[in-house]
Amino acid sequence: MKDFKTLQLLDKIQFVFVKMGIDYEIMRKILHIKLTMDERKVPTIFNQASNKNKQEQKNGYIKSLWIYVLMGLMLVPFMGFGQNYLFQMSIAYAMIIFIIMTTLISDFSSVLLDVRDRSILSTKPISAKTINAAKFMHIFIYLTYLTIAFTAIPLMVGLFNQGIVFFISTVFLLVLINIFIVVLTAILYITILRFFDGEKLKDIINYVQIGLSLMLMIGYQVLIRSFEFVNFDMVVVFHWWSIFLIPMWFAAPYELLLNGNNSLFTVVFSIFAVVMPIISIWLYLKLIPTFERNLQKLLNTSKSKKEKNNRLKTLLLTIICRTNEERAFYRFASLMMKQEREFKLKVYPSLGFSFVIPFIFMFTFSRYEAVDYAISMGYLYIYFSMLIIPSAVLMLGHSGKYKAAWIYKVFPIKDYTNLKKGTLKAFLIKLYIPLYIFQSIIFCFIYGTRIIPDLLIVLVTSCMYTVLCYIGMGSKIPFTKPYNEVGDAQSWKAFILLIPLGVLAGLHYFLSAHISYGAIIYLIVLVIINSLLWKFAFKRTKTA
Repeated sequence: MKDFKTLQLLDKIQFVFVKMGIDYEIMRKILHIKLTMDERKVPTIFNQASNKNKQEQKNGYIKSLWIYVLMGLMLVPFMGFGQNYLFQMSIAYAMIIFIIMTTLISDFSSVLLDVRDRSILSTKPISAKTINAAKFMHIFIYLTYLTIAFTAIPLMVGLFNQGIVFFISTVFLLVLINIFIVVLTAILYITILRFFDGEKLKDIINYVQIGLSLMLMIGYQVLIRSFEFVNFDMVVVFHWWSIFLIPMWFAAPYELLLNGNNSLFTVVFSIFAVVMPIISIWLYLKLIPTFERNLQKLLNTSKSKKEKNNRLKTLLLTIICRTNEERAFYRFASLMMKQEREFKLKVYPSLGFSFVIPFIFMFTFSRYEAVDYAISMGYLYIYFSMLIIPSAVLMLGHSGKYKAAWIYKVFPIKDYTNLKKGTLKAFLIKLYIPLYIFQSIIFCFIYGTRIIPDLLIVLVTSCMYTVLCYIGMGSKIPFTKPYNEVGDAQSWKAFILLIPLGVLAGLHYFLSAHISYGAIIYLIVLVIINSLLWKFAFKRTKTA
């Protein structure tokens, strides 16, 4: 195995670990094995990509850092220009803390929550202090890579414009922030495991992964707008609750050192920036035994809660799905989309993005021209919410547990029509339509109730477009293929399927804008076409 430069750097300060009572040689060997294994991992932000070329994904984390370099450009206006350090650096550190903490939770929770260290290493003549030190340094090394990538360019700009004191202070505070975040995350896990089981913690980690992917998707919007804030002429007013704003702790030393502001709040916050990370380490060391005991909960699987039989839900399901077989597959698909973490990680970020993007377009264009919402047709931006449909329909054919698809052969199923039909309806009812309803309420609040017929057109169009995507994707049997078979050809199909969406949106705009009662006529025609399309699409699928 190759040696790592980070370990060679640690060799030069090994006396620090020795003085702390840590067996450095053992810790180094553990770190060497962990870093070697990590070269085969794919970061969360790339989990939506195909895993086809696993042989070429060595050192994937290092190769993924370019996206953090790009995201770090949003820090340049705050760290490179202006002298209002308390405001500027509070904003900058809020961004830094958010990115580092969400990345830690999404990509390195498996390290903090690794029970193998206890079951394997603890049976050997290795002290618990050495094992925990290796775990901490393992995470700290990668967070250092991330922090350097995210802050390197802003730091260089800050060094050039703000001076050497600013640069050295920032480097020192970034080290303290990384220590504080690792310990804070560990304490968060300790708290969750104290009151909940391991399954609840896994769900929370999964939702953080989804949130990270979503934030990186829309982060470029913040990047574009951040360069509009160059003149920081504002005064920060302290309140008693300001002491709970962690980014302000790390911004205060700049005011103290560079602006000579020695007010009480500035001095107290500066002390907090140094003392709190040290206290957090002490607290973490005290809580390690409790943490290790509670980690055993991760090995236990919680009993699934049975849903109560709701008469209204049963009635609606009877209306939506006509046959018992279709209703059974509807419930099955609903549970798969709800419980399979890999599916949620691949689809939910896009679902969130499709919710945000209509409003991004609406407010972006409204900035450059006055909009009269009483007559505007800007509500048609809601068509962008359908961008989720091609990729979601594609993912419905795949599963992390695809090998269990043999169960379909056991059932006395003549054809898979009801399975496919029930799955598509489950996607629409459980994922897309709740998103659409929430968006529609907001659009009605902005544009008024006059747009209700147009929103109904969008709803019928989305149902019809789902069937078009199902036909275009080749009508796979749901949940029967591995995710690594989502190749470029399928991705191109999803891209090409955006063309009919554009045609449907254009037709809606033309009929509503140029023909009297065009929206009502279009709605009636769409309902008829949609009904016929669903019957046609699920008429001939009688082969496995």
